[in-house]
Amino acid sequence: MDLDMAQVRAFVRTAEELHFGRAAGTLALSQQALSKRIARLESLLGTSLFQRGGNGVRLTDAGRLFLTPARQAMAADAAVAAVAGTDRPLRVDVWGHLYAPMRTLAQVAGRAGELVLGHGRDLPSVTAALLRGDIDAAFGRAHPPLPAGLSHRLIRLEPVDAALSADHPLAAETALRPDQLRDSVLWAPGALDRLDFLHRFADRFGIRQTATSVNLGLAHFLAEVAQEPRRFSLLPADVPRPEVPGLRSVPLVDPTPLYAWSLLRRTGNGHPGLHDLAAACAEEAGRSRWLEYDPAHD
Repeated sequence: MDLDMAQVRAFVRTAEELHFGRAAGTLALSQQALSKRIARLESLLGTSLFQRGGNGVRLTDAGRLFLTPARQAMAADAAVAAVAGTDRPLRVDVWGHLYAPMRTLAQVAGRAGELVLGHGRDLPSVTAALLRGDIDAAFGRAHPPLPAGLSHRLIRLEPVDAALSADHPLAAETALRPDQLRDSVLWAPGALDRLDFLHRFADRFGIRQTATSVNLGLAHFLAEVAQEPRRFSLLPADVPRPEVPGLRSVPLVDPTPLYAWSLLRRTGNGHPGLHDLAAACAEEAGRSRWLEYDPAHD
């Protein structure tokens, strides 16, 4: 029986997540596409692999039996790719989409050979994909603890602005110290304990009041900031701003927070495109002064 590895991968990811939506997200698929892959695999095997019901998703007895050999098949597929796949494109994923990681990657992509891009949900899902061998490299903000088996390289340090309502009491300032925002409400696109940069900023500068939203894209998020005079959030200075009435961006100084972008890879991955990508990032960092850091001000 010839197995379609895309179907096997869809099964294994769903078995690990026990949630079709989350599994689809880690594979950069729609939930419908994921369900179709699993349905085709079940048809080929002649048995159901999952029980679907009001209490969620569970493996059937056949699904539990199939999981270990399915993982072994994926490992064998990754081994073949490692030996014979030097001509295949480099698979690169990103996370931290609200801060537009693609704009940085786009500046080096043309010098790094052929790339295939994914769209990971967050740092844990992307690091898991790296460790499984589903992708070769990842780009975004990394923070400890990182799993063993991954290497990390700092690529860019980007100054951060405060985005706030035009009716905010500090909106007329030409620059702000971070501690001037301590009586404002930090608006976050998700739970603060999952957003390490915002969490650290709040702790460091005594921001006591926070509130969370749902990440429905940058324009929607900034419109929510503009609606309330006491709200603010943080954006890298170079992120293109959508047209949002009633919104101001003010540089932060004394100190200027820097958002750190990094390149992650799995230790031992020998794809030649990894060297080309790292070299292109280093070249652009020197040209565009991406890694400038002044400890007296930053």
